[in-house]
Amino acid sequence: MALTDRTLINTTLHECHESVSDGHLSEDRTLERVKTCSWWPKWKKDVAEYCQTCDRCQKANRATGKKFGIIIQIQEPKSPWEIVYMDWVTALPPGGDRSYNACLVLVDRYSKTPMLIPCHKDDPAMETAIIIWNKVISHTGVFQNIISDKDPKYTSALWTNLHTLFGTKSSFSTAYHPQTDSLAERMIQTLEDMIRRFCAYGIEFKDSDGFTQDWCTLISALEPEYKTSIHSSTGKTPAMLEKGWNTRLPYDTLKKDLVDIHPTARSFKIMLDKARHHENRCMKDSKSHKPPDFKIGDLVLVSTLHFNNIKGPKKLKDSFSGPFMIKALHGPNAVQLGLTGELMNKHSTFPVSLIKPYSSSDKELFPLRKKPQLEIPPLEEGEEKKILKVLEERRTRNKKEREYLVRYKNSTQEDEWLIEKDIKNAYKLVRRFRHERKRKE
Repeated sequence: MALTDRTLINTTLHECHESVSDGHLSEDRTLERVKTCSWWPKWKKDVAEYCQTCDRCQKANRATGKKFGIIIQIQEPKSPWEIVYMDWVTALPPGGDRSYNACLVLVDRYSKTPMLIPCHKDDPAMETAIIIWNKVISHTGVFQNIISDKDPKYTSALWTNLHTLFGTKSSFSTAYHPQTDSLAERMIQTLEDMIRRFCAYGIEFKDSDGFTQDWCTLISALEPEYKTSIHSSTGKTPAMLEKGWNTRLPYDTLKKDLVDIHPTARSFKIMLDKARHHENRCMKDSKSHKPPDFKIGDLVLVSTLHFNNIKGPKKLKDSFSGPFMIKALHGPNAVQLGLTGELMNKHSTFPVSLIKPYSSSDKELFPLRKKPQLEIPPLEEGEEKKILKVLEERRTRNKKEREYLVRYKNSTQEDEWLIEKDIKNAYKLVRRFRHERKRKE
């Protein structure tokens, strides 16, 4: 049956894709359903766009294909303690003479050598800086770069000033994207496992002499053990790469025949070259990623993989939530979104690997389709309402002026028809709209 009326076309598309009997199936299956009952000009193009702009399909379907984002290699250090990973182990039982409840973890990117320092979870930035200055800098020298996750300690002005004083930079990783800080994260897991083996049944344990100890005392013994263990990514011990020899441990004194194990300068260089080769292998993963093409103002969906507070059964929750508007771009791999509703209190910066573009439905092609509520945050106090882009244009009734359908940036207000004189920077916006329309045609 040949169709010409857009209402009948929309009804056909709805019945062949969105009805309960069809269950939001794929584009190919929807094409087969439509093919058996009707035809109209450019019907394949309409079916494809109808399926691609389906709100339920975009939110419920899992992401397939290559992930967005490109792998950016962190600056390669030339010597130990140039680049340092930093993180905190929290929720530890009180230990030590000052009832420490957290542990500061620093890991040298060059040699993988860790430093474990007891501290308090709520230490201010100044206290953390003093700890680093007194207990770390004297052994390692001043760092060239510190890589850590986003933490209030780093966002404070005082901490930023201390970084400037030390001549270092702060490279912040993105929430829910721990690859930047994976070395410290892995060290934390190993540290917790090592402590748990001794303190599994309480916050204290007794050594072989019967003295009661806690985790603060324990890490002083565990740190050299880790330094003298072969690291999987380098094939050498952290101590060997940092200093050229392994730290002596108690069991070394039991050896009858001590052998000089200090490597020569040549063999030491060979070991470092092999370690660097192991580090560079991870860059091969870049083949499974593609560079993003997002712009400020674009509507996107965000993965719900790491959200545990969304209502409803976990197995049946949507794979994506939104759409949300992009408020800012942070480098090639992270974006800041305007979150609302259940996600309003979440950290608003996400890696591009967890988002995907949202395709809006064309009102003229599919007028019967219910428009989803755009979850765009309200304007902040003092923020000016700005026009993001022009969506459509038409002549007024007297045909003397043109009207343009505009979308506002960072506003809950729906799209609105305005005449040209009421639009700020109308020339640029209209010119961009016509250029994009011509490119699509």
